[in-house]
Amino acid sequence: MPHSQEDVRAMLSSVGAASLDELFADVPEQVRLDRPLDLPAGLSEAELAAEMTSLAACNVPGSELVSFLGAGVYDHYVPAVIDALVSRSEFMTAYTPYQPERSQGVLQSIFEYQTAICELTGLDVSNASLYDGGTAVAESAFLASAKTRRTGIVVSTGVHPEYRQVLHTESYGCAPQGCGGNVIEVPCDGGLTSVDALRDAVDDQTAAVIVQTPSFFGGLEHMDQAAAVAHDAGALFVAVCDPLSLGVLQPPAAYGADVAVGDGQPLGQPMSFGGPHLGFMAVRGDLVRMMPGRLVGETVDAEGQCGYVLTFQTREQHIRREKATSNICSNQALNALAALVYLGWLGKQGLPDLALLCARKADYLRERLLALPGVEPYTVGAVFREFAIRLPLPAAEVVRALEPQGFLAGLDAGRFYEGLDDVLLIAVTERRTKAQMDAFVAALARHLDAGGGAA
Repeated sequence: MPHSQEDVRAMLSSVGAASLDELFADVPEQVRLDRPLDLPAGLSEAELAAEMTSLAACNVPGSELVSFLGAGVYDHYVPAVIDALVSRSEFMTAYTPYQPERSQGVLQSIFEYQTAICELTGLDVSNASLYDGGTAVAESAFLASAKTRRTGIVVSTGVHPEYRQVLHTESYGCAPQGCGGNVIEVPCDGGLTSVDALRDAVDDQTAAVIVQTPSFFGGLEHMDQAAAVAHDAGALFVAVCDPLSLGVLQPPAAYGADVAVGDGQPLGQPMSFGGPHLGFMAVRGDLVRMMPGRLVGETVDAEGQCGYVLTFQTREQHIRREKATSNICSNQALNALAALVYLGWLGKQGLPDLALLCARKADYLRERLLALPGVEPYTVGAVFREFAIRLPLPAAEVVRALEPQGFLAGLDAGRFYEGLDDVLLIAVTERRTKAQMDAFVAALARHLDAGGGAA
């Protein structure tokens, strides 16, 4: 509700000002707006509700389209049990769970989430979550810089392009240890990063080597070899991984990762036009005090009963400011809870079963597409859920042509990579049926036979 004139007079009196002009007297005239705001007239509640409904109708959520679009956000089934549990009052708390006596529900859920991430990655400690995958990648670089006292970051271009954009941006303006934009990118051809190119890029000032598997193009990287390159140079190895893929792939700890990060969207998070999701981070035990964000621990109270508390809480951003290890202090508690419920719903056998189902369906669709005239592989070797193909036509044209036929065909790789305008990135989840995949192949075949142009 807006302030009444009486409210305004009371507030002015309280601060000792006779008028609003006197209150803002210190603001220079040249920066003041000397006209009314250029806004339409106000609406009644009923009129506003009608306007918002009209605007919402403009959104096309894509639910009527068969989606083969991935690139970090995937069309997995989200079970009803997630909303049923995350909305329970036991998990409601104040914004920050600093008071454990009032926040046991949310603290326990974070503790259990951390445990699940550690079991997935094989590493010792997980934090309470971060904002998203891109933030987690940038924070892993800052952690490595703080640990090694070095400033160089070597990252594969097989890491999600948007994650790398965040890394570049934050390394200039937000890096506590002064990475200063010292980020070197190593090419990823055919969906795989050259280990020799990684070796040539590292030196005695490299703090971290960052590689993603599956890569942005779906390739399964040689993570053990990349980890050896990092460790031989005295750097940390950061594995960017898809949490669902860990149902069938080696955990990061098994191939020597010091830090594992990624985006938790595949774990029961709706696509939601790209967010909000959550970022996850797990580290070796000796890196725990350099890890950003919060860490919930298990303890006992004065009566010997089990309880949960914030073991570490990043308050140093208030004290040390630019010298702090990190200024990320929050977490995505609701999204982390949803991820935990999803993993519990799947169970230890459901996770590998689901991951294997995605891999088999992706392999089936890949074989069908590569049998079409003019279609060639781009991603080399085995894939998990996503792969890239080369087309005899621009990928953006194919995407536009197939949408009216009911398909989100995938991502035009040329959006992020120069020279890859003919490369289409395709994702296959458990929701895609054989009939849908066959229909997609037939639609693409018709378009290719017609020589492109209008569908």
